[in-house]
Amino acid sequence: MIIALPSSGLTLVPNKILCIGRNYAEHVREMGDVAELPEEPVVFLKPASALVATGGAVVVPPQSNDVHHEVELVAVIGLGGRDIAEERALEHVTAYALGLDMTARDLQQRAKQNRAPWSVAKGFDTFAPLGPLTDAAEIPDPQALRLRLTVNDEVRQEGATRDMIFSVAFLVSYLSRIFTLEPGDLIFTGTPEGVGPVRAGDVLEATAMGPDGLRFDPLRVTVR
Repeated sequence: MIIALPSSGLTLVPNKILCIGRNYAEHVREMGDVAELPEEPVVFLKPASALVATGGAVVVPPQSNDVHHEVELVAVIGLGGRDIAEERALEHVTAYALGLDMTARDLQQRAKQNRAPWSVAKGFDTFAPLGPLTDAAEIPDPQALRLRLTVNDEVRQEGATRDMIFSVAFLVSYLSRIFTLEPGDLIFTGTPEGVGPVRAGDVLEATAMGPDGLRFDPLRVTVR
C-alpha cells in the first residue's frame, strides 16, 4: 500500500506499523483484564500486509469468531530519527489519519492467558484499515481531537484524544528510543472505550473533528 501526502503529493510506503495498547483509561477498564493503568506504553506491531485503504474490506478470518473494532488516531512519520526529544517529536509527524486496529478478541484472550504475544490476533490481512491523510500542519494539537466510529450508522465509539494516557509527542519520542523511526512509519495511538464485535455485512465509518470545525476525511470499510 502506498500513501500520499495531501499537501505535496509526495508518496510514502509504510514500513513499520507501531501500535499502542491500553492508552485510554476507560478502555483499560472496559477490558477488565488489568488492575492498574500502564506506567509505560504497551507496544505491539502489525505487518504492512494488514493495511487496507478506505473503501476496502475487512475480512474476518476463519480462525476467529470474535473480531472487534478499535478506532484510533494514526500519526504518519515524515522525518525519521532516533532518540527524538519529546519537545521536538511532532516535527517528525507529517500527517495524521484515522485507523482501525481490528482485533481477533478470542485469539487475543487466549494469548493473554498463555502469556503469549498478540501478533496473530492483531496481524491478519486487512486488520489495519487506514483512512485518507490530513496534513500535520492543519492539526497543531493532536490532543484536541474527537474520534467517532459508527457501525451501520450507529455510534459505537466516541472519545477525545486529550484522554490519552500517553500523548502523541510522548509516543513518538518513546518509540524512537526503541526503533529507528523511518518515513512512512505509522503509529496507531490507541483506542477509546466502546470496542465491540463486527459481523459480515457491517459498514464501519470512522470520523474525527478538531477545533474550529476541522474534519478528517472519513475512513469507511465494509466487513466480509
